Amino acid sequence: MSQEPEPEKHHNETTLDDVKQLGLWAALGSLGYVFWIVGGMEMIERLAYYGVKAVSTIYVTRAKSAGGLGETMATFGWLSFTWYLVQMGGAIFTGGISDRHGYKETIFISTLIKCFGYLLMAWFPSYWGFFAGAMFLAFGTAVFKPGIQGTLIRASNRRNSSVAWGVFYQTVNIGGWIGPLIALHMRQTSWSWVFYTNAGFICCNLLLLATYKEPGKQERLARRALVKAGAVQESSLIRESLQELRKPHLYLYLLIFSLWWFMFPMLWDVLPKYIDDWVDTGTIVRALFGEGGTRSSTLHFLMGMQPDGMTIEPEGVVNINSGLIMITCFLFAGLSAKMRATTSLFVGTLLVVAALTLFGLSNLAWIAVLAMAVFSMGEMLASPKFSEFIGNIAPSDKKAMWIGFSQVPILIGQTLEGKLGPQIYHVFSEKDVLAREMLMAKGMNASQVTEAALPVGEAFHKLVEFTGETPVVLTHQLYQTNHVGMPWFVFAVVGVISAGLIWAYGRWVRRLAERQSAAPPPLPN
Repeated sequence: MSQEPEPEKHHNETTLDDVKQLGLWAALGSLGYVFWIVGGMEMIERLAYYGVKAVSTIYVTRAKSAGGLGETMATFGWLSFTWYLVQMGGAIFTGGISDRHGYKETIFISTLIKCFGYLLMAWFPSYWGFFAGAMFLAFGTAVFKPGIQGTLIRASNRRNSSVAWGVFYQTVNIGGWIGPLIALHMRQTSWSWVFYTNAGFICCNLLLLATYKEPGKQERLARRALVKAGAVQESSLIRESLQELRKPHLYLYLLIFSLWWFMFPMLWDVLPKYIDDWVDTGTIVRALFGEGGTRSSTLHFLMGMQPDGMTIEPEGVVNINSGLIMITCFLFAGLSAKMRATTSLFVGTLLVVAALTLFGLSNLAWIAVLAMAVFSMGEMLASPKFSEFIGNIAPSDKKAMWIGFSQVPILIGQTLEGKLGPQIYHVFSEKDVLAREMLMAKGMNASQVTEAALPVGEAFHKLVEFTGETPVVLTHQLYQTNHVGMPWFVFAVVGVISAGLIWAYGRWVRRLAERQSAAPPPLPN
């Protein structure tokens, strides 16, 4: 059995200073079985979650004649807004509940809630059926996250936390990679199979939960016994949470990352639709396999291709992100362990900005692949550090509560992006909207291009029929005559501002840490 590293002697649980990290292999060897169990549970949960989330944009916005729900990106924005509001808002409060009443119990309850959400999506194949299922899925995720991440914090320490969070992020992305591929395979048969399959997957966590042993449980139960006996007075969770949120290094961190999380989710909320509308993935297939494409069913699955093997579906392109993280995140975890946390966050954010800019500059398929690679590198340097940093500086008895707080910027940022990202795309870039404008410009009567006369998702097909031009030519004309890349530039600017604020925050925290280290220790009572 691996030896736990000696605790750091000069840094307590709540110090703001960075702690020297163990090397990659020493850190891996120091992680116990509970760490790997929660990694497995998170992997399964993400497999099921992204099996739906990654295809939700396509499902909601594709024409009803193609099996979708036939809604605009503007309508999808309201769904995404509410989804994030419930998911992230709920997690703010469920963190404290997990600390007090047990991680295992909340993980169990969340699994049942999420399973019911997937089943609702399958039973009611309509926009409002999907909406209701998404709300159960969102709330179940809010209950699930603090217990899992609170366990991770307790199952690691400040000397192996960079590698622990990096590897955890890597195992998560195994689920995030395979989930959308399975969903793509299922939806080519029937959308209901997507939801039934993921309901089955999430129930697998009940088996892993049987082997899970909550770290710090005896300490928690002893405290509960003292509270019950009246020996310890326990304040309300709301009052306790508000007291913690008054700490400047906490609330400033949360405010800065509210902006960061406004930029970040474009990859999942908007990119699938952008790929579907504007990127000719057939150029990638032809470059790799020739004009005839490929007939390999294995490659069809792994690359997220259409059954004819001639093009790659949007999920396949977006999945480059999870695939790269799955393969390489431990290397970036080792790299980020050599940096200050805020330095890793700063560099990662600049890479994400570069990727968003690339998406805005060109709709060429290979540029999209390059942008996905750059985005993934930035994500690996930044996203795990976001949770690791706040977990490290949290008081030892409030780890899950602070992880719950970490949902505040995600709540603010993702909720606003959930509506504004698709809305900005709808205004500047949605192909169906731009095709309607071109139909009128070419002489079709305005009454003939209303959504009542021409259902959502059908306008571009009508444009091809009306003009006699090929889809490739018309796509090029629409792209060249409109500001299709504008949404990406808007969010890249947000990223630049975020990077600047992270840099300034890092300098400020280092000065606080220096003053903290120089201060004399408190006198014993």
